[in-house]
Amino acid sequence: MLTTDFVPGSPNWLDLGSPDLSGSTTFYSALFGWTFLSAGPEAGGYGFFQHEGRTVAALGPLNAEGAKPAWTLYFAATDADSVTAHVQRAGGTVRFPPMDVFAEGRLAGFTDPTGAEFAVWQPGNTLGLDTVTTPGSLCWTELYTSDPTAAKAFYRELFGWQEQDVPFGDSTYTVLTPATGGTDDGQGGIMQLAPAQSASGIAPHWLPYFEVPDTDAVIATAQAHGGAVRLPATEAHGVGRFAQLTDPHGAVFAVITSAAPGE
Repeated sequence: MLTTDFVPGSPNWLDLGSPDLSGSTTFYSALFGWTFLSAGPEAGGYGFFQHEGRTVAALGPLNAEGAKPAWTLYFAATDADSVTAHVQRAGGTVRFPPMDVFAEGRLAGFTDPTGAEFAVWQPGNTLGLDTVTTPGSLCWTELYTSDPTAAKAFYRELFGWQEQDVPFGDSTYTVLTPATGGTDDGQGGIMQLAPAQSASGIAPHWLPYFEVPDTDAVIATAQAHGGAVRLPATEAHGVGRFAQLTDPHGAVFAVITSAAPGE
């Protein structure tokens, strides 16, 4: 499970790039009860989604030319510059080079060899998210890729992630844990993009999951506020009930009501 220990390679931040900050705030507030806290005029519109006073995500405008609305996952790094050099050696590309965010930390953005975008956050004053796995916060990460073998090799080299392949229906699901983690420290998974998904234009991407008390209620709320269902609610024994959604601007995310221990 995710924690806020934020060991190297673990998810420690995520943000949403949106063409409509006010509209996105309204949508996610309805879904999760989030409020928006601006980082100030010098931050260019960037700010923080909070739940019960704790930062659970962030929101900012689309600044890059051609950028599409999307959630971006960040992984903890002790040296963003070193990770950048490693990405290039491992066959990835740099979307934006390392840069300081005031005294809060240092970030950089990349695309893996299969086409999925991600970023790293090197903590300064801001270590990362205030809470994870609680209702209304990030609880899992998932990579959909056209080439799981290449993706596993890339991230293994970059972060030292450990992998465990497990059967999942008619396919195989790869559970990821940090280099220093144990079997209970799973932080995400890797899934093969199905041919039908690729044919419909779905490209490799990282998908954030948010914990919710009632998946079906969130689906109904999302649809009532202009969102759509990408994957209907599905029950998985020992995992929980989950669904994939798109917000009114097309950003994809997932929600899950996790199974209680022993279920």
